[in-house]
Amino acid sequence: MIEFDDVPELVDPLVIAAFEGWNDAADAASGVVDHLLEVWDAKVVGTLDPEEFYDFQVNRPVVGSDERGFRRLTWPTTRIAVASPPGFDRDIILIRGIEPNMRWRQFCAELLAAVDDLGGRMIVTLGALLADTPHTRPIPVTGTASEPELVDRLKLEQSTYEGPTGIVGVFQDACVRLDLPAVSYWAAVPHYVAQPPCPKATLALLGQLEDLLQASIPLGELLEDARAWERGVDELSEEDEDIADYVRSLEETRDTAELPEASGEAIAREFERYLKRRQSDD
Repeated sequence: MIEFDDVPELVDPLVIAAFEGWNDAADAASGVVDHLLEVWDAKVVGTLDPEEFYDFQVNRPVVGSDERGFRRLTWPTTRIAVASPPGFDRDIILIRGIEPNMRWRQFCAELLAAVDDLGGRMIVTLGALLADTPHTRPIPVTGTASEPELVDRLKLEQSTYEGPTGIVGVFQDACVRLDLPAVSYWAAVPHYVAQPPCPKATLALLGQLEDLLQASIPLGELLEDARAWERGVDELSEEDEDIADYVRSLEETRDTAELPEASGEAIAREFERYLKRRQSDD
């Protein structure tokens, strides 16, 4: 049970959630929530008890100093924050967490019980995967929804992916079981530059949220960060002829294809490629 600290009554709140880990290539999805926490001056109102869900030998606590210089231990956990963005006609609930190591169903149940307590009636989950896409082109973002009405209204697709899933997929399924409308957006991060951060992918996901919310989101330094990231990858490819040739082949495929990134089947194929790469790296 999550106990909340001094939460005002929220107006038609929308939930936006992202989790570090398997579903978060290059930290692109969690980077969105980090950005929203900052630009919307969100207030953390509740925290999950990490003892229930995390293996601290896998996700270790971090020691550091706070703003007053005192030593402080920070435990890995999942936090819930609320925001009232200027110019919006609704409030936002932000969930920023880490994929749990155990008790996934209880993890989702506690988060959704907290969402219900706060009045949330629609969930947006964010994810990112490694894909065969060139860094020089717009980052593909695929959207899926849990209900046919949402699919039609938002011009999305129902996912046809079959295979292993992460906490985002389990959380989405938990929403379906509770008849809670849920939308999921996934950014395809170029697999040859998988190290975080990937501000270009974070920016692409923010663009989808703007379309969904029909309102603009302050971007801060993200635009310049995305340009700098692309310039850096350009320089990397110029120094390595094999990478340059590979990027050109991806560009040709992307430019001549009939927008395969827009289909649920394509996202499934990207997942399969991603899983094969993970297996080959292990």
